[in-house]
Amino acid sequence: MVSLVHKIANNNDPHAQQIAEAIVLRWQKIEFGLCPIIGRRGVAALYKRSLHLTSQTYPWLASTDNGINFAAFKVALEQQNSADAIAAGDALLETFYELFSTLVGSSLSERLLFSVTN
Repeated sequence: MVSLVHKIANNNDPHAQQIAEAIVLRWQKIEFGLCPIIGRRGVAALYKRSLHLTSQTYPWLASTDNGINFAAFKVALEQQNSADAIAAGDALLETFYELFSTLVGSSLSERLLFSVTN
């Protein structure tokens, strides 16, 4: 998976709002791309589990652990410094990828997630 650091690297000093928008946009693409395959409830369950697991490292994510609520997630990201927001966004995506891979296999999950996030 391509890190958010690389996606935002062309901006020398990304602000928390820009980072949050980039992360949320990526999640909206994932939701849109995977809903026809595993359903909205399937995407929501994987996202919620990913948030739960990632919040062990980034406790502030726990406040957004109420299903797919990108507005709350964006607000939480905007309240972090740039480095923490990017690190948490990458960690959440990696956790989601790992969970999704256990269900459909790494090759298929990589192809599906790559196609919807790029």
